Amino acid sequence: MIEIVDGHHHIWRRADLPWLNGPMVPRIFGPYEPIRRDYPIEEFLADLAPAGVAASVYVQTNWAKERAVDEVAWVEETAERTGWPHAIVGYVDLTRDDAVETMRAQARFPRMRGVRMQLHWHDKPQYRFAPSADQISDPTVGRNVARLADFGFTFDLQVFAPQMAAAAALAARTPAVTFVLQHCGMPEDWTPRGRAAWRDGMARLAERPNVAVKLSALGTFVHRLDEALIAEIVGETHALFGADRCLFGSNFPIEKLWTSYTALVATYRRVLAAYPVYDQRQMLRDTAIRVYRPSA
Repeated sequence: MIEIVDGHHHIWRRADLPWLNGPMVPRIFGPYEPIRRDYPIEEFLADLAPAGVAASVYVQTNWAKERAVDEVAWVEETAERTGWPHAIVGYVDLTRDDAVETMRAQARFPRMRGVRMQLHWHDKPQYRFAPSADQISDPTVGRNVARLADFGFTFDLQVFAPQMAAAAALAARTPAVTFVLQHCGMPEDWTPRGRAAWRDGMARLAERPNVAVKLSALGTFVHRLDEALIAEIVGETHALFGADRCLFGSNFPIEKLWTSYTALVATYRRVLAAYPVYDQRQMLRDTAIRVYRPSA
């Protein structure tokens, strides 16, 4: 049993998040009244306390676009005050010609490690985030993804299965950047046909050595903690990418809608217990350390 787990989390202030203010709108993860509020670092630390977590990575939470640097500054201040989190993935609008200026400003913060701009698009309006399915192929986006290498930043990639071929092509054009595929590639359709499409897209991404996968958010489309489903998706992902390109993520507080942090980690520990100890250590600890280089 490995006693160290590196989790990914989202602390937030409701005042800074447009999607948590104003009228309630449909979201992928269902009704979200219980989390339509502040989620401070103190609550996060209480949630994870029994789980044996050693370090965490903050992933951007969709502050207003013009406040991308403010978000990183706030998380850095939180880390200075509390010691958590240990690394930061911020937001940059990669469609802008001056995106590198935002990267340069964020790079001044010691814990800044990567960028996420959500590019996922779906036929179902409720599942959409990007304005179009092919934004990932936009030349400006591609140029700006390449500039992440100048700062040693990762690109946290969020796409659905039909976009994975384009994502793999982007990774091939940008070999100096480490891509972290969010949420095992968002497997929203687990019918035989949907599963086959997902597996084909994941295989394309697995061909790119600079792509890693975050084992996270697998309750998003079923709205529950489903151990059997987690075991299936993790099993296929591990077979394609190997343990040294897989890393655990909690996706809290979203998953708090249907489970506790302790139950989530315990479920992953049971699932991963079927793998060699080396593989467990990679997926629960070492891959995250290599990719995000958390501060001491």
